[in-house]
Amino acid sequence: MLAAVRRSGAAWTRALLLPLLLAGPGGCLRRQELFPFGPGHGDLELEAGDDQVSPALELRRALRFFDKSDIKSVYITTNGIIAMSEPPAKESSPGVFPPTFGAVAPFLADLDTTDGLGKVYYREDVSPSVTQLAAECVQRGFPEVSFQPSSAVVVTWESVAPYQGPSKDPTQEGKRNTFQAVLASSDSSSYAIFLYPEDGLQFDTTFSKKDETQVPAVVAFSQGVQGFIWKSDGAYNIFANDRESIGNLAKSSNSGQQGVWVFEIGSPATASGVVPSDVSLGLDDGAEYDDEDYDSVTHVGLEDVGTTSLSYEAPRGGDPSTHSVPGVLSPRHLPTERPARPPTERTRSFQLPGERFRQQHPQVIDVDEVEETGVVFSYNTDSRQTCANNRHQCSVHAECRDFATGFCCSCVAGYTGNGRQCVAEGSPQRVNGKVKGRILVGSSPDPIVFENTDLHSYVVMNHGRSYTAISTIPETVGYSLLPLAPIGGIIGWMFAVEQDGFKNGFSITGGEFTRLAEVTFVGHPGKLVIKQQFSGIDEHGHLTINTELEGHVPQIAFGSSVHIEPYTELYHYSPGVITSSSTREYTVMEPEQDGAASSTIYTYQWRQTITFQECTHDTSRSTLPNTQQLSVDSVFVLYNQEERILRYALSNSIGPVRDGSPDALQNPCYIGTHGCDTNAACRPGPGVQFACECSIGFRGDGRTCSDIDECSEQPSVCGSHAICNNHPGTFRCECVEGYRFSDEGTCVAVVDQRPINYCTTGLHDCDIPQRAQCIYMGGSSYTCSCLPGFSGDGRACQDVDECQPSQCHPDAFCYNTPGSFTCQCRPGYRGDGFRCVPGEMEKTRCQLEREHILGAAGKQRPGLFVPECDELGHYLPTQCHGSTGHCWCVDRDGRELEGTRTRPGMRPPCLSTVAPPIHQGPSVPTAVIPLPPGTHLLFAQTGKIERLPLEGSSMQKTEAKTLLHAPDKVIIGLAFDCVDKMVYWTDISEPSIGRASLHGGEPTTIIRQDLGSPEGIALDHLGRNIFWTDSHLDRIEVAKLDGTQRWVLFETDLVNPRGIVTDSVRGNLYWTDWNRDSPKIETSYMDGTNRRILVQDDLGLPNGLTFDAYSALLCWVDAGTSRVECLKPGQPSRRKVLEGLQYPFAVTSYGKHLYYTDWKMNSVVSVDLAISKETDTFHPHKQTRLYGVTTALSQCPQGHNYCSVNNGGCTHLCLATPGSRTCRCPDNTLGVDCIERK
Repeated sequence: MLAAVRRSGAAWTRALLLPLLLAGPGGCLRRQELFPFGPGHGDLELEAGDDQVSPALELRRALRFFDKSDIKSVYITTNGIIAMSEPPAKESSPGVFPPTFGAVAPFLADLDTTDGLGKVYYREDVSPSVTQLAAECVQRGFPEVSFQPSSAVVVTWESVAPYQGPSKDPTQEGKRNTFQAVLASSDSSSYAIFLYPEDGLQFDTTFSKKDETQVPAVVAFSQGVQGFIWKSDGAYNIFANDRESIGNLAKSSNSGQQGVWVFEIGSPATASGVVPSDVSLGLDDGAEYDDEDYDSVTHVGLEDVGTTSLSYEAPRGGDPSTHSVPGVLSPRHLPTERPARPPTERTRSFQLPGERFRQQHPQVIDVDEVEETGVVFSYNTDSRQTCANNRHQCSVHAECRDFATGFCCSCVAGYTGNGRQCVAEGSPQRVNGKVKGRILVGSSPDPIVFENTDLHSYVVMNHGRSYTAISTIPETVGYSLLPLAPIGGIIGWMFAVEQDGFKNGFSITGGEFTRLAEVTFVGHPGKLVIKQQFSGIDEHGHLTINTELEGHVPQIAFGSSVHIEPYTELYHYSPGVITSSSTREYTVMEPEQDGAASSTIYTYQWRQTITFQECTHDTSRSTLPNTQQLSVDSVFVLYNQEERILRYALSNSIGPVRDGSPDALQNPCYIGTHGCDTNAACRPGPGVQFACECSIGFRGDGRTCSDIDECSEQPSVCGSHAICNNHPGTFRCECVEGYRFSDEGTCVAVVDQRPINYCTTGLHDCDIPQRAQCIYMGGSSYTCSCLPGFSGDGRACQDVDECQPSQCHPDAFCYNTPGSFTCQCRPGYRGDGFRCVPGEMEKTRCQLEREHILGAAGKQRPGLFVPECDELGHYLPTQCHGSTGHCWCVDRDGRELEGTRTRPGMRPPCLSTVAPPIHQGPSVPTAVIPLPPGTHLLFAQTGKIERLPLEGSSMQKTEAKTLLHAPDKVIIGLAFDCVDKMVYWTDISEPSIGRASLHGGEPTTIIRQDLGSPEGIALDHLGRNIFWTDSHLDRIEVAKLDGTQRWVLFETDLVNPRGIVTDSVRGNLYWTDWNRDSPKIETSYMDGTNRRILVQDDLGLPNGLTFDAYSALLCWVDAGTSRVECLKPGQPSRRKVLEGLQYPFAVTSYGKHLYYTDWKMNSVVSVDLAISKETDTFHPHKQTRLYGVTTALSQCPQGHNYCSVNNGGCTHLCLATPGSRTCRCPDNTLGVDCIERK
């Protein structure tokens, strides 16, 4: 809502505007009077350069900003900004204001610190000397405020240079600016202090990379983009944006001290904009001020101290309307937004004269377009938008209509709401949310704190009755919250029974609003503040709410009951704002003592403000009554001490203010005695007559309504090639595979009109991928080319024998291989085969250690451990003691890995981190060879991933091919994304996590940093996340599929985690830990909650794990017990499928078969679960160790979870749980505008 603030009589706003620029007597601020800064004071230093952004500065004390109270980190930029969240890369250079992120800008310009051109220092300081200095600055600017900060963020731009662009401005050569910003915070408010020392601002413009010209700096504040579903610019204030006003920053003040400017930036008064100080510098009384220069100024008075009337003007010419704000707000704290006018209407620009003026009465300056202004408030205004590109902002049960100034949504017949959100009339509603509180009970000095507490509400709409339950409320505060029925009462107001011509809260707001309430208990010190944020309807059809409680409540004795009589409350309506206040009584009945029970009547006063967005473009809409009366009866409150649940129930109706006669309220629809079905709407008639009407999607006489199964009654309702799914009150259509919805809403065949790329589809006639490659030539053309090392026309290629003649050194052997060759120096020579010199190869660390222990004689000394080396001299990953029989894993340097030593006779499943040697010769293509249609097994072998087609459950061994060559990697774990047809892997040689498309193309690495030994990997194809185990860092992590938004799920109670799998539909996670002392299989929800041990007994070395989505069967292979076992999670029994395995490593499932890789046989083995028998074995051509195996399904299993639609409504990570989901913020993006909720 854009506001132009006016009143009649003497004006007040000039006190905000004129002192900002009028310089007065007194000395300028000296540099030594700045807050202490530099490395000696604990400052961090921003990296030198242009457009730099600091890492997150984590705050020990939360910062308040506009309407937020939980800013816990900030970012500092070269360009004169303190950001409340990490600025996007595309906004690193100054551009159009406001930015998308919250920002404090003491001097926003393109600044440069490259090559020592100045420095930027920053820190958070909690020292008494600095906080006291900040308190004194704020006190000068706000003398009526008692402010004692507990911390201050101090940022100093020292001698920074202007960015000058390609053509340097000689007038700016050597010019440097020094300025400082201090953000001081207490528990209740935050203030910004800008300091501009004498001669500190030597330039006021910089070169704009966007406009390619010199542009003035800006002094401003921005709330950033607001809104979860519909995003829009939040409030912002520009205080200086031209050369004259920038030049006056060091000469003037708004706080009484030259060069020092103070602003209130975080408190209840700053929800719609920051509040500047209004203390003048002491102006010369002899100067005169000519009012004639301001003929566009409206003079207003302050005679009416009870309320302040604000005239609101709709964006781009909307009709104004008026509302009243309670007089408890000081005039300076009123929302003062810049008015928007029709394009044809202009008001005079406001230009401050250069000389000093005598201080006059404050005035309201009504400004539209400012061309050469001084410092003014500027507010954003959206350009006209239409239904053509905004229809998605309306509910699917609403129509969109264009108007002269914009568009509006309105619910269709049978639905109620504000158009953006619509629900069926008369249908029951559910509300879910979270509650957190910090409450002082009675005289106790220690607050009761609770967080993440669940709130659930059920509303019978045609009765206007709401049932609200808040769970896990501590009993130390539970009884004392009983009088606060209005916590749940706001839900009752939303769905109150509407009398004719009156509207409940949902009809007005659509369930998207903020409520701030204040409760004062008469005779009890302190007050309770309630803040509730309603976020509309989520993807599950439930309203969402977040509630915060903070303050004092009187203590109510354990076991007491509370009775609240029916009451009424008046709601006062203005555009975008609803207010109400009342005084209520409640009776506390304490438990009986000595056969007698006492009851006492108490009183509390209640005030609330509800703010929301409404559509102002439709001027034909019926005007809402200025005042409506909410009638509440049948109030029921209860605290269950055993379950720790707080319950509120109320019946609500909304209508006119009673004139003393209750006759109008006796219609059964209004008082809830109608007896209509819970899925019906009550339609009032004259007097006490009424009718019950089933809600849309239900059938009956209104007193009994049953769901209409549209799918059965109208088999063709979805049309051809579609599936109909019935839901209570509605139905949904889904296109069958191979079809999609057209713009008309029918299912049409998916037709690819593009030319066919025969290379990616595999329909070409080139030789096999091991000998030739298909090259796409555009259109539907392609050509075939033999790979290096082969000759022919591409359709038939023969191996070239590179050893005829030999390309190796004369003192080397040449070995021909398909498509390549290798060279090896002869005995007595050393080198790579292409260059050989006399002498033996230099011994490795392992070989030298063996020689040292064995001695010159080559005999092993009894009782000593002698390391084993491979053929290349590297340490074997598994080392065993010849005398004791103990075995353990070692790293590439031979060091024992903690937690891997096993008992005698058992060999641990150790992994080699040494990549195989890469022989000189023609390079092997690393691109993925496209996968033919069908289901395949994918398995990892040192240096590559191979595919093995399945026909039914049979392995098509003759069709096995290499999918991806990765000669420099040791790939361990594999996971397959059935949606995008991508394979994901872990690599322990780099270490890294990578992926590649099975349609072809080059592989990519998605994670390189902060990995130790990533081994197992799993994928949630519905929530679009990957999970992996890291046995070196002993943790389990999750990230998005592109490797971003990492979050550590577990980093405790893990020793050797390896196999990991997901149950995407049910939201569960399973993993193995082959800890030698206590092997186990664990499970949790995907969000890390409900962690527990699933299997712990009779395990040896549990390696591989697989979960079959179709049978819900969890199976694992154990290299210690040499068994395959399975169980169904949630059922106690486990089944031994097969015993006597050699050395199983990884396992996957498909149909009734399991497929596992075996280290001793270097094979893939098939097991039939139905008969508990091995049915087939595949031996790859290259006999090296096999690692991970997964199934590349031709299509995804059916099902969904709560993250599969719109990321579950989460801003970042959505992690599924059984029947719900949790929104998580990544570990590495603290401070980003991220919302965590369940």
